[in-house]
Amino acid sequence: MGRGRQKAKHTKVARELKYFSPNTDLSQLERELAQRSQRGSDEDPWAEYASKYNSDDDPVDEDDTDDPRGER
Repeated sequence: MGRGRQKAKHTKVARELKYFSPNTDLSQLERELAQRSQRGSDEDPWAEYASKYNSDDDPVDEDDTDDPRGER
């Protein structure tokens, strides 16, 4: 099979996605936004994971640089 058939399938899928318009439940969206505003914007949603994944035990390599050639 050639590239033409594959491209035609991709074009068909892209066109379906472009013109697909699902029914939007605006009342559900309103409830979700209200819950977010009640939590407060100062609260960090990822704070509960900070103690689990942040550690000061990670070794720091002095030779690490942002320069891919290794020059400073």
